[in-house]
Order: sequence, then C-alpha cells, then structure tokens
Amino acid sequence: MTPFGITAPGRILFGRGEAAKAPALIRPFGPRGVVVHGANPARAAWLVEALGPGTLALPCTGEPTLADLETALAAARAHRPDWVVSLGGGAALDLGKALAALIPAADGPMEHLEVVGKGLPLKADPLPFIALPTTAGTGAEVTKNAVIGLPELGRKVSLRDDRMVARLAIVDPALTDGCPKAVTLASGLDAVTQVIEPYVSVKATPYTDALARPAIGMGMQALIRLMQDEEAEARDRMAWVSLCGGLALANAGLGAVHGLAGVIGGLTGAAHGAICGALLGPVLQANRAAATGTLRARLDEVCGVLSDALGSTAAEAPAALQAWAWAEGLVGLAALGVREEQHAGIVAAAQGASSMKGNPVVLPERSLREVLEQA
Repeated sequence: MTPFGITAPGRILFGRGEAAKAPALIRPFGPRGVVVHGANPARAAWLVEALGPGTLALPCTGEPTLADLETALAAARAHRPDWVVSLGGGAALDLGKALAALIPAADGPMEHLEVVGKGLPLKADPLPFIALPTTAGTGAEVTKNAVIGLPELGRKVSLRDDRMVARLAIVDPALTDGCPKAVTLASGLDAVTQVIEPYVSVKATPYTDALARPAIGMGMQALIRLMQDEEAEARDRMAWVSLCGGLALANAGLGAVHGLAGVIGGLTGAAHGAICGALLGPVLQANRAAATGTLRARLDEVCGVLSDALGSTAAEAPAALQAWAWAEGLVGLAALGVREEQHAGIVAAAQGASSMKGNPVVLPERSLREVLEQA
C-alpha cells in the first residue's frame, strides 16, 4: 500500500443540535474574536450574542474578493482578536479562514496568494479558526485553503497552508434547513462532485475511498429528495456528504470539474456550485471515454451508482445527470456568463490549475472544449 497522510481539523462535531455547543467550545480560545457571517446578520445573532461584547461581527455578502479580504482584514486586525469563527456558506468560511491566517501576519495577502502573488508560506501561525457551515456543498470547514477572487484579473486563487485547517468544525445539518432550492441544488451538486472527483483521482487513498465511495449514491439520492420536498433526514445526509467531500478533497485532490470551475468563476463571478453542476456530467463523460484500466473501472462504478439514483443506464448516467439538473432549474454555462469566444482561454488556464493534477486522465484541449460546449 502506498504511504499517505491525513489532513483534518483537530475536532469535528456532526449532528443536529451540535451548533448549540459552539459558544462554550469557542470561549477557551480567548475573550475576543471575530464572527464572519453571511449576508443575513440575523442568522448569526445568537452566536455573536452568546460570545459576548468582545466579539466583532463581519459580513460576507458574496464569494470574497481580494478587496473584500483587505477591508475585513483591516477591521479584524484593529479588533485584536484571539480567534475567528465563520458561520455561513463556503464564501463566509473562506473569508474567515483567510482572516485567521493573515491577522497575525506582518504582511498582506499578496505575499501568500498563489498564482497572482508570491505564494510564500505563512510566517506566523494562524489564529484558531472555528467553522460552522450553513450550506451542504463546499466542505470548506475541513480544508486547508481559502479561495479569493481577483475580478480585475478574471481569476480565483487560493491562500493555502496546512496550518489553516480549522481547530474545530461543527457540522449541524439543522443550520441548512430551509436553504433555498436553487442554493440547495447548486451546493448539493458541488458536494456530489467533491465525492466523485477524489474517488476517481490519481491521488486517491484508502482513507479518501472510505469517505467518498459510500457518499456518492447517498448524496445523489438526498439531493433528488430535497428537490421534491424539504426533509430533515435528507438534509442530514447532504451535510454528511459535504463533510466527506471536504475531507476527501483535502487529501486526494479534485479533477477537471474544479480545474475548469475555478477559471470560470474568476471570469464570470458566477456561483461555484452552479458552475460545477453544469460541468459534472460532461466531464464524467469525457473522463469515462478516455480512461483505461482501474480508473476506467472506477468511473464505470460511479456512473452505475448515479444511474441507480437517476433511473438510467450506467452509460447514460452523465447525460441523465445533466438533464435532471437542468429540469430542476440549473442553467448552463452560457447563462452563467461564459461566451464561446472565451472557451480557448478557459481551457488554457484550466490546464495549469492545481485541481487538474488529480484528474484520472490528462484531457486534451479538444476534449476540454467539448466539455465546455456540452455544459
């Protein structure tokens, strides 16, 4: 067996009602802190109030840009916090994770951002970071990077360090109850993607297989149920799938869906989950057509699992998945702002993306352009 390591938070709590334990578990980190929340501050009021007067609440109203990070960083540094908590979707988790990493630093984000910056390691240990996700999708509560947008450059890049992993992640599915259908669909497709890509990754390990393989069918079935009606059990299962995906991708990487999605998100500003949902079926089809041996067998297995949920044959599963998602209201890449004349540039940038390193096959330019056309 090939040696492997495991990257994960120091502690993970999972289950309904677990969020109520957050204030008591956060207080030992110190009396002063920052709570990063989503666009609706009322959803975080209970936590801010429980943590007391030393708490600064900062909003994250969209996927964070460099300008957003710099503004929040100035306010957070002035507050002199002992810890950072994020209560929200993947965007709020990314912003909080980046703040926890950079507040103790003597320099700014560009010293440490990949691709567009110097990509230097952090010089100081991050502040303790505590994550409470309110959507089931990104798995960002258990990963070691924060994604930051630079819209003027048309890019999304990561701030990444092993020490950025949360000290505590509390995954309470009740926080996702009542999530709007469109958000549930997009984030749920992201969660399903993030258990499929690590499972077929060239960097898969027995640890990531154990997390990802059982979650593929569970996630697809739960998402289909949530498109029909609100159901607590389905929310619980989607939250578990999202957590498994975050742990799996943190240790086995991703693939072409995310390699393309990162570039497209930077160009358009469209929601990450919606982009991944549009790409998943076409990428599965392209990978299955090109792969051989063990990796082809894994892709066939994935398609078989999806076909059981979708009521199709395994060969039809990628197309059936795309048709189902469109029927539920997901839109294609053109509606998300991708123009045909941008396809060549997207493919060129995506071929150098870190996520591509895990894809089961090296997809040529022609195949990637066909993926974009189909999506």
